[in-house]
Formats: sequence, structure tokens, C-alpha cells
Amino acid sequence: MQIKNRQRLKLPKIRLIKRQQMWTLTVQGWMIAIASVVAVIIFAITHIHPFLAVNSPIKSAEVLVVEGWLPDDALQEALAEFKSGNYRQIVTTGGTLEQGSYLIEYNSFAEVSAATLKKLGLAPDKVIAVPAPFVIKDRSYASAAEFGRWLSNSNLKLEAINLLSWDAHTRRSWLLFKRVLAPHHIKVGAIAAKSQYYNSSQWWRYSQGVRTVIDEAIAYIYAQFINWKA
Repeated sequence: MQIKNRQRLKLPKIRLIKRQQMWTLTVQGWMIAIASVVAVIIFAITHIHPFLAVNSPIKSAEVLVVEGWLPDDALQEALAEFKSGNYRQIVTTGGTLEQGSYLIEYNSFAEVSAATLKKLGLAPDKVIAVPAPFVIKDRSYASAAEFGRWLSNSNLKLEAINLLSWDAHTRRSWLLFKRVLAPHHIKVGAIAAKSQYYNSSQWWRYSQGVRTVIDEAIAYIYAQFINWKA
């Protein structure tokens, strides 16, 4: 009896492969799919830089906020913008200098850019430097937050400001300043200074353009969806 019971026991079958039906694209389907991907890539290449280097100024803005780490040619644009608008004040922002602080009297990008604007002819009483504290990360947010704190302690009663930043970095800085100043009910416009290092309409042909656009696109996505204090 035990022998018969053992014979009835069947070991499970091990199957490593099986046959199944699946859908796949036809030749025409592959052609349409490839064409769609190429169209999306071309659209992204031609539209991503204008998106990042956003220009959306507010005409009624009374203060022009300038990120202090901008190159000299961008500061010249800032001065021209100040003269052409109805601004009462320029406020420069920026954290501690990473190099050169032992050789000059300034300790922050905010102070350097303010001094540069004065050297370019701006009246000293028209520019205020608001240095940000030293931080290892989230430097753009630190500058925006410090400006918000300074504004809370100042006598300025503002409804709108314009933020002047550099090229593809503008979209991210605009995002941060808008979120920091939202509790103050202050509208924020954006002005992107042009880059002198590459042709923005053909940024993909320049190594500097490729690095800038890719880095800023990733940083903006990170700030928008993961950690906006970036």
C-alpha cells in the first residue's frame, strides 16, 4: 500500500519558459513612434532655454533685486534696467565670497555687486547690499530668505519687485523668491540677463550652453517637485 501511495505522488514540474501572445508595433507604428520622439526632442531643445531664461517683468515694480554673483556684463544690464524703469532702489543679494575675500574689503557677492554698480555710475543711496549667511547648500534659497527677512525689518512697503538673474538660472530663482515672498503678498517679476558665453538660440552647439541648460533644468525640477529650498 505504501508503495502505491508513493507512486501516486507527483513532483511539481519546473517550467522556465512559456509561450505567450503580445502586441507589437507595425512598421508604420514604429515610424510614427520614432517621429513623435524626435519631434518631442526637437521641441524640448528649442523651447527649454526660453523657459529657463524667463522674462516676465512687472511694470509697477519699485525695487529691482539683483543676484550678486552675476558677471559684470549682467550688472551693466541691471543698471540699464534700473534707469529705464520706475525703480526706487536696487537691492543686491548673495552669499559669502568663495575666493578673493582676503584681497578686497568685501565679504559677499552682494557687497561686490553693489560696489560694482556704484562704480558704473549708480548713486550710492540707490543701492543696498543684503548679504546672505554662509551655507553649504540651498544658496539661492538662502539669498531669497535673507532678502525676505531684510524686507520685513525695513520701512519699504512694496507691492511688487523685479528679480534680475542670469540666463537659465532665472526660472529657479524666480520660483524661490516668489515662494519666499508669498507670505508678504509681494508680486515678483523676472528678468534674465543674457549670457555672453554662448548663443542662447543655439545653446546645444556650445559646451557651456549644454552644461548650463542641463544643470539648470535638473535643478529646477528638483526645486519644483522635490525640495524647493534649493
